[in-house]
Amino acid sequence: MLVRGIAALAACVVGAVAVAGEPPPARALQLAHLLRDDCGACHGMTLQGGLGPPLTAAALAGKPAEGLAATVLHGRPGTAMPPWQPFMTQDEAAWLIERLQAGTPPTIPPANALSGR
Repeated sequence: MLVRGIAALAACVVGAVAVAGEPPPARALQLAHLLRDDCGACHGMTLQGGLGPPLTAAALAGKPAEGLAATVLHGRPGTAMPPWQPFMTQDEAAWLIERLQAGTPPTIPPANALSGR
């Protein structure tokens, strides 16, 4: 009984940590716009690549998330990759990388879904 209680508590703590990393819905939507509009300008509107490399789960597989987040935040000097740190936090960059590596990039709902039509 005690072991089950400890396991349940651990699951709640792990769940709370995962939820704490999720940005509020309005910010997640802003980050989705940033990904689609700004990142998509170089990495392709479908993130399949363009001037910049693809941002697909397959392309990012095996790459350390911390290094990818550092690239997002600080850019790549001598390349077209700018720093995005003025526009997002470390946690937000990590969230985006996590979503991209999982193959579930944040999306923007259709315009009519936002207006309630």
